[in-house]
Amino acid sequence: MNLFSMPLGQMLALSEGEGGLFDFNATLPLMALQFILLTVILTFVFYKPIGNLLEEREAYINGNLSDASAKLLQADELCKQYEEQLKDAKADAQSCIADAETEAKQVVALELAQARKDAASLVEQVNKELEAQKELALKQLEAQIDELSQLIKEKLLGKQAIL
Repeated sequence: MNLFSMPLGQMLALSEGEGGLFDFNATLPLMALQFILLTVILTFVFYKPIGNLLEEREAYINGNLSDASAKLLQADELCKQYEEQLKDAKADAQSCIADAETEAKQVVALELAQARKDAASLVEQVNKELEAQKELALKQLEAQIDELSQLIKEKLLGKQAIL
C-alpha cells in the first residue's frame, strides 16, 4: 500500500499503531542507553585524546611564541649593546687618530727644526771654510803680489842702477 495515495486519516491511524513514528516500548530506553554509551566511549577514546593533543599543541605553540619574543627582546638588547660598543670604538679610533696626527705633527716640527738647525750649522761651517779659503787665497795672493812687486822693483831698480 502506498502512503501517498492514502487519506490522511488512515495515515494517522497507521502511525498510532505499532511501529509508528514514536513507539514507546523497550527500544527507546535501549536506544538512549546505546547513545549514552556511545557518547561515553567516544569521549574517552576520541574526544579526550584529541582535546589533549590540541591543548598540548597550543601550549607548545604558545611556549615557542613566548621563547621567540624573549629571544627577540634579547637580540634587540644585544644589538643596542653592540651599537654602543661600535660607537665607543669609533670614538676611540677617532681619538687615537687625532692623537697620532698631533704626535706626527710634533715629530715633523721637531725634525724640521732640527733639519733647519743642521742646515744653518752646515751653512755656517761652509761659510767659515769659504772665509778660511778666502783668507788663505788672499794671503797667497799677497805673497805673490809681494814677490811680483819685488821682482818688478828689482828689475826697475836694477835697470836704474845699471843706467
